[in-house]
Amino acid sequence: MPRQQRRPAAREEPGIVPVLARAVRDVDLAVQRGKVGPSVRTSFQVVGLLMREERARIRADDASSEAHRNRQLKRVDDLATSLARTAARDSTLLVLLAEDAELLEGSRTLMREMQLAGGLDPAPEPVTSQVSAPQARAERQVVPRSVMSRQLANPFLEPDFSQPLSARASRAGMLSSWELLGPLLRSFENASGGATSCMALPPAASLKAAGGRELMPHQAQVVEAAAEGHRTFLLADEPGLGKTAQALLAAQAADAYPLLVVVPNVVKTNWFREAGLWTPHRPTTVVHGDGETVDGFSDIVVVNYEVLDRHVGWLGNLGFRGMVVDEAHFIKNKTSQRSRHVLELSERIRSRTVRPLLMALTGTPLINDIEDFLAIWEFLGWVTEKEPGAALLDALEDNELTPVDGDFYPAARQAVIDLGIVRRRKVDVAADIPARRIADLPVELDGVLGRSIREAERVLARRLVKRYESALEARSPGMVPEDIDHDLVRKVAGWERQDASDSDTGENVFSMMRRIGRAKAVLAADYAAQLSRNVGKVVFFAKHVDVMDAAEKTFEQRGIGFVSIRGDQTPTTRQRSIDAFVQDPDVAVAVCSLMAAGVGLNLQVASNVVLAELSWTAAEQTQAIDRVHRIGQDQPVTAWRIIAAQTIDARIAELIDEKAGLAARALDGSDEEFSSVDVQLEALVALLTDALQDGI
Repeated sequence: MPRQQRRPAAREEPGIVPVLARAVRDVDLAVQRGKVGPSVRTSFQVVGLLMREERARIRADDASSEAHRNRQLKRVDDLATSLARTAARDSTLLVLLAEDAELLEGSRTLMREMQLAGGLDPAPEPVTSQVSAPQARAERQVVPRSVMSRQLANPFLEPDFSQPLSARASRAGMLSSWELLGPLLRSFENASGGATSCMALPPAASLKAAGGRELMPHQAQVVEAAAEGHRTFLLADEPGLGKTAQALLAAQAADAYPLLVVVPNVVKTNWFREAGLWTPHRPTTVVHGDGETVDGFSDIVVVNYEVLDRHVGWLGNLGFRGMVVDEAHFIKNKTSQRSRHVLELSERIRSRTVRPLLMALTGTPLINDIEDFLAIWEFLGWVTEKEPGAALLDALEDNELTPVDGDFYPAARQAVIDLGIVRRRKVDVAADIPARRIADLPVELDGVLGRSIREAERVLARRLVKRYESALEARSPGMVPEDIDHDLVRKVAGWERQDASDSDTGENVFSMMRRIGRAKAVLAADYAAQLSRNVGKVVFFAKHVDVMDAAEKTFEQRGIGFVSIRGDQTPTTRQRSIDAFVQDPDVAVAVCSLMAAGVGLNLQVASNVVLAELSWTAAEQTQAIDRVHRIGQDQPVTAWRIIAAQTIDARIAELIDEKAGLAARALDGSDEEFSSVDVQLEALVALLTDALQDGI
């Protein structure tokens, strides 16, 4: 028998595509097994980014035939489809490919390894020295078109030298040879003497704001200080005391326009909304991605840390006369990119404008170490990299003390506080605030996931319109109204709601809300993580298990200790989680099921609640908040309700609040009761009515 010849081993195809294909398979297998750890998330992000680069490279390859390019593009698109299916199993992965997403730790290294394996030349390692930072980021810099228009309208953008410069005193004082930053930090570490870290504030001149809105007294004091000429603030009030309103109205009192506001992504939409409420006559614009929608002529520009590197060039040249940095502890690491950008912008504003308004907002200026103060102080101009600034040095010299004197430290601490540290706790201003309040935090669902949700909402609206039009066509001639038949709208909404209750298939109001909940999960968890660092323990409520899972993964990645309270736990496990949350200082968050943990729990060790998903009734929402707001609670309670802006989520939040008001009045004598059916029905009525009015 002739010897059978062995088939030669297939040679591996060259190029980056086979490398990406293997990585896609590995990521998909890991997600199917439920093992979506940091390494899997890193691989997902790198594969997605490399696919984008490969698609762009193929399209730009003029040396290849069109047929060859089409074959290559199809292969990349097939891989992208596979990756999208993987992401559908864990929607939290999609945020890693958003335009403003930061690279995960290890992504750059893995990207270089894959590029080398695919025969590509990796991009040079990013330059980390401050001297060459502008060159390193040059390729990412953008200038929005409307900003160019503003610069052309006023090409000189002259610095503001309308007031005399307050140059540093040239006297050679007793402290000229001393290293002072260390003693200044120690003065806050060891010389508090139990005294509060709050500058003397003037009494509130008025509690009235634009549009009839009213400030609380502690807020009005900061606004009055700005009106009287104070220009630098470390506003360290606890969350829930209205720092956003104080900053916006302080800018108005100081006429600090144009105003730059740098914020975390999760609160960017909320800043836009708050600006519209408190300073409605001041146009506000938000920087998304590359800034295509930016209005360069606005008085207030809101940008998030994650995209700051793309915009720091034009932001530094726009002529800002004020700058607010929200969650300022984000810049504590002076070697980080975000910190360098913020400090660069602050320095450019101070060099062009005499006494600009600079405000750092944070509930926790110190995260790990007393040196966390330094970056914030440098942003405010109180210190330079090596020594106190002019105003602080003058105040220290006036004390006629040196670090060898024991009295130097409390006096130095007070000198820094007088520059603008403002710290109030909820308990300090309890008379100004309600014992319990609900604060809505709108978030923007960007990227692929946000677009898919808005498209699904349009599909649902079109189906409702089709049912409405079919019902009209079935009527006798002459019975068709000229305007919208609101009675028929309500009937169609009722039919849709009943169909949604009877079937789990197709897009309906219930599946829409669940998808929105999944999309908000990571954003809500990020905000809860920030709160936990600011004020301590936080209770996080969600309706669905997959939202709880996504939140817990986020807390794990952020290094936040948490416990889980779910309906499938044994009583022993449940009590163990409660005890850990109440007693263990390292457990910062309790992740709770809205249905399973909404009743029967005492969690008043926390005073902040995050509602990641909306309830269908105000009663469920109230029950959840009452796990914290109950007998034994000695702090005012704030419930932060995460709302997906520009979706049905926002309308449902309004309906819940309306029904809550009606229900409260019903307790005073009406027999009318309100259930989840009412909210679901009214949401569909609103969706159909809007679609008919818009001609969808």
